[in-house]
Amino acid sequence: MANQVSESLSERTFRYQDSLPPLPVPSLEGTLSKYLDAVRPFASEEEYQTTVDIVRKFKEGVGRDLHQRLLQRARKKRNWLEEWWLDKAYLEVRIPSQLNANFGGPSPYLEHCWSPTEGTQLERASVGTWHTLQYWNLIRTERLTPQTAGNIAFDMEQYRMLFNTCKVPGVNKDVLVNCFKTESEGPCPSHVVVMCHGRIFTFDAVCDGQILSPPELLRQLRFVRERCEGEPEGDGVAALTTEERTCWAKAREHLISIDSANKTILETIQSSLFVISLDDAKPYSTPENYTAMTLEALTGDPAIRWGDKSYNLISFADGTFGSNCDHAPYDGMVMVSLCYYVDQQIKATDGQWKGPDTIRPMPLPRELVFTVDDKVKSDISHARNQYLETTQNLQVACYAFTSFGKAAVKQRKLHPDTFVQLAMQLAYYRMHGRPGSCYETATTRGFYHGRTETMRSCTLEAVSWCRTMLDHTCSADARRKAMLLASNKHNKLMAEAQNGKGFDRHLLGLYLIAQEEGLPTPGLFMDPLYAKSGGGGNFVLSSSLAGYTTVLGAVVPMVHHGYSFFYCIRDDRIVACITAWKSDPETDAEALFHNLRTSFHDMLQLATTSQL
Repeated sequence: MANQVSESLSERTFRYQDSLPPLPVPSLEGTLSKYLDAVRPFASEEEYQTTVDIVRKFKEGVGRDLHQRLLQRARKKRNWLEEWWLDKAYLEVRIPSQLNANFGGPSPYLEHCWSPTEGTQLERASVGTWHTLQYWNLIRTERLTPQTAGNIAFDMEQYRMLFNTCKVPGVNKDVLVNCFKTESEGPCPSHVVVMCHGRIFTFDAVCDGQILSPPELLRQLRFVRERCEGEPEGDGVAALTTEERTCWAKAREHLISIDSANKTILETIQSSLFVISLDDAKPYSTPENYTAMTLEALTGDPAIRWGDKSYNLISFADGTFGSNCDHAPYDGMVMVSLCYYVDQQIKATDGQWKGPDTIRPMPLPRELVFTVDDKVKSDISHARNQYLETTQNLQVACYAFTSFGKAAVKQRKLHPDTFVQLAMQLAYYRMHGRPGSCYETATTRGFYHGRTETMRSCTLEAVSWCRTMLDHTCSADARRKAMLLASNKHNKLMAEAQNGKGFDRHLLGLYLIAQEEGLPTPGLFMDPLYAKSGGGGNFVLSSSLAGYTTVLGAVVPMVHHGYSFFYCIRDDRIVACITAWKSDPETDAEALFHNLRTSFHDMLQLATTSQL
């Protein structure tokens, strides 16, 4: 990632799209074998034998037919999963997106030159916005370096969805609206939206073909801030985006029915490059403790974020930054790429604009004022109260573990991601006394329009190792051997998942084929062990590596009794962000982090003594 957020003069951003291989369909036998292996840690012998029988019947019966139909679908589509995944994982889901599906987190700039400082909000926001616009321009002119993993080209389609994109609610299913175009494809909207004190403004970020400079952006942002100070707050229509999706769709229809101008405002927000949220919060953070900033990014003022936008750039009153993004159009690593680019540009310039201070003649920001009636005001109030009540239930623990990082782990010939995943398993086992079903994101961007596959990291080998670590009668040698077995298994499963040989998306495809054909739900998916092992989005630990840069994000847990666990691994530290629901009596994000820290030390010591 670190060397792949740069400008390319030779390779155009989307040059490999047409040559990417189609997403494969794994073999049915391989999928079912891996599935049985994955459920084993969560089953008694009797439960496991029941599941073995269920899987055998599925393989010899309906599963075989469903697999053939899936192969037929794959012959007609370069990515047989793409539409299904977008619909089932995002667009058809009815629970509120903001908080439940959106991801957010702190921007890392405070680590070098943008530590919390009063009175710097607008100046810094103008510089950060300028660098963000440069990134948009790199994609628009196809000069962003195409990303690769070794000699494998990665699909770049998701980068088209980063700007000018918005989800629009529907009564039964949402839709994605994307107005982005490359220069070769034609004109592209170039306005941004600014939200402050429940009010909404817009201005064009390009003047006479040139992106506005930081001094020009500062003039526009200062106008918005001065208009909002000392005047009544706006109606906060943006809070409606936090609602349950069908409720939001109906509220939106009513909003449009009142005044056709409301539809125009909605379309202006939807087509905008991104939203700049001028936030009054001051979530002071340090490079070791990002908890307050992460919590504010995830759960902050709903009246100044448009929860359905692909990117809300949050500018806090203390001169720090965060983001909140809809997950439907792209996965987290796309946002990591943008944020790391901006971070490195800011670092290179000490956060200063060193160009001319000239401000060209241009229109001032225009306020977008919705026509509202009592019903809309009531809907806004209900949405806001419901959202705030839910946010009070979220616990966040986001800290840097600074005793060591990637360098020390690699020195001991362990894969850094595998090291963290095993530490997480051990921390959970130590805290709860049982294995936790775990989802880890595996990218499938080596395939046409690939997104993600599930890598189930709670393996038999990982559980066996956890037990040896907690068994005082086990020798260090036994623990080392168990750790190596668990590590090797994890590495093997991750490589297979990234190479199109995972099994969860395949099972989803078989399930959806049965649904579309109007067939009864196959017994495999009705088996209690399917959900107990994490199937159907029931993973107790929902985890993802955010890469090896300064950038980190967070989401909420998949299940009420679970945790979300996002982390980035750097040379000298491992930064982890854990979330949990306070209403569950067993979960505790702070306690899990403390156990994680202990696991890190125990594992490094084990790996160190093995080298003596």
